[in-house]
Amino acid sequence: MNEERKKILDLLAQGKITVEEADRLLAAVSSPETEERPVSSTGSGYKYLRVLVEPGPNSETQDRVNVRVPLKLIRAGLKWAAFVPQHAQGEVNKALREKGIDLDFSKIKPEGLDEIVTHLNDLTVDVEGKEKVRVFCE
Repeated sequence: MNEERKKILDLLAQGKITVEEADRLLAAVSSPETEERPVSSTGSGYKYLRVLVEPGPNSETQDRVNVRVPLKLIRAGLKWAAFVPQHAQGEVNKALREKGIDLDFSKIKPEGLDEIVTHLNDLTVDVEGKEKVRVFCE
């Protein structure tokens, strides 16, 4: 048990805070941003989502792309998506479908990101022999 949790429980035991206050404080100190995630084979513990685009044999250019996105940033973005009003979510989903993306971001939760990342991990796509796109975690 970490020191912060112990202090909160001590305050509760002494009657200095209510059960509701203790619950809120415990939730605050155990939020995903403050917890250290163990490294495991299920995807948790990764810190970055990496996307590499390399030129293929039929590529017109030799441009390379190397994008490294912190997973904490993605989790934070998913949390902020909860603030999008319901009526706007429908419009966003409609616009995504029009672009050929059948995805409802309102159903993706930060806690489920590890599962998504696990399924994407080490994904390689050959784009008509022109480019090779590789997605993985590190």
